[in-house]
Amino acid sequence: MATQTLPAPAQAHDTFPINGTDYIEFYVGNAKQASLYYRAAFGFKLIAYRGPETGTRDRASYVLQQGKIRFVLTTSIRPDGDVARHVHEHGDGVKDLALWVNNARTAYAKAIKRGAVSVREPEEIRDEHGEVVIAAIRTYGETIHSLVERKKYKGAFLPGFVAVAPAYQGKPLGLKYV
Repeated sequence: MATQTLPAPAQAHDTFPINGTDYIEFYVGNAKQASLYYRAAFGFKLIAYRGPETGTRDRASYVLQQGKIRFVLTTSIRPDGDVARHVHEHGDGVKDLALWVNNARTAYAKAIKRGAVSVREPEEIRDEHGEVVIAAIRTYGETIHSLVERKKYKGAFLPGFVAVAPAYQGKPLGLKYV
């Protein structure tokens, strides 16, 4: 029996290049407590914070990092906010699996052209550390994918967040990627 040679497939074209996971945001009932737990149990380092002290009135968010993994733990400040409603309906869980892209506007346009549902049109957000472009599309249920372009940003996380260095940081376990 002769072996048949198949033609080589055409060169693949990546229509929607993704550099990796930018962050995963969890909506939780108590972000401060969850932050401490993730640091103690899994060795994450608290790197940034946003909340009432920084001018955000409706929520508080703690950014944890280990290797290239970034978790954002967000809790509602008010009982009637969208974060509180989400936690009440679903419990603690992932709200946003954010993707790191080179060009958020192009990625968003291509996703919408192919049928994605818009959650947030591309928007530039700035502070003294630079600018970030963020857009978002719906995935399943109430979960979203933010498309994050951060090539012109040098801050701790995103505009609106402040760098923090608490006295307690967990011992890293060697987690590197999601």
